Amino acid sequence: MISPWGYPDFDAHEALHFVTDEASGLRAIIAMHSTHLGPAGGGSRFWHYADDSDALTDALRLSRGMSYKNAMAGLPLGGGKAVILADSDRTKSPELLAAFGRAVDGLGGKYVTAEDVGMSVSDMIEIARQTKFVAGLPVATGVGGDPGPHTSLGVFLGIKAAVKRVLGKDSLDGLHLALQGAGSVAGGVARHAAAEGAKLTIADVDSARAQALGSLCNATIVDPADIMSVEADVFSPNALGAILDQQSIAALNAPIVAGGANNQLKTPEDGQRLMDRGILYAPDYVINAGGIINVSTEYLRDGDVDLVRQRIEAIPERLEAIWSDSASSGRDPAAVADAMAQKLIGRG
Repeated sequence: MISPWGYPDFDAHEALHFVTDEASGLRAIIAMHSTHLGPAGGGSRFWHYADDSDALTDALRLSRGMSYKNAMAGLPLGGGKAVILADSDRTKSPELLAAFGRAVDGLGGKYVTAEDVGMSVSDMIEIARQTKFVAGLPVATGVGGDPGPHTSLGVFLGIKAAVKRVLGKDSLDGLHLALQGAGSVAGGVARHAAAEGAKLTIADVDSARAQALGSLCNATIVDPADIMSVEADVFSPNALGAILDQQSIAALNAPIVAGGANNQLKTPEDGQRLMDRGILYAPDYVINAGGIINVSTEYLRDGDVDLVRQRIEAIPERLEAIWSDSASSGRDPAAVADAMAQKLIGRG
């Protein structure tokens, strides 16, 4: 077996914790990429992996992405991520969540967790019974709760910035968006875009969820295998990562890629492939920072809903800085963003 140091996505991660609790069935990996700017902040993903090595790869890539995301958003947080390895039935019990909460607590605040794929606000409540190092909790007023709507808002504003740059339009009215995914983030993006008059095409592996969102937004539903080749003004990936590779990029039929999924590029070279095709790419960890902005503001108690909105509305400005640098330097936007983020976390 290859050690973690030999994994392609190992990037001088500060710590990796492999957690086992036989009584509850918990198996989890907590990866901390950097604490240069503060405690490693990032959600917990509950997912069934075909192979344990896939879970490790996910933890490594997602935690590095959180380092970059938090740095580029100007937050006083480092980057971390947890993956909880679900069984094939995706069995989730209060005992399992409690065991995970104890594991987070045992790190003494070096890692702060929140929701991610497969986890909910109610799950965070269970985890919070064991540790104070958790965010995304419900509140009566102010910031907190589900970060999904905040992520959606940031992605929507980023799409508008890309449309302005490529198509010269201030509105999505009459434009066609192809959305991959129909979950929390994709649903929010779809509702924002539909309200502005956009035409939508949606695909999701959960056909019932896709149909429900499509009915709400008057969208066309297509098979997930077809969504990346739909002719559109914007392709918006909002599901899982590593979907942009040599083959899929060649099939894209949109001048803009902008969405909320993490780790959209399968390899660093895929950023250049998009640029070579004349497709404008919005680096994922910049455009999808709205959720962690809300989580950070909640956890650090350093602002209110107005500050959260203000910070999210700065996402288009950061994207513009990246695209301008890309245009002048000839480097693809993903490479530009990576270089900026690495400098911010002391690894430039």
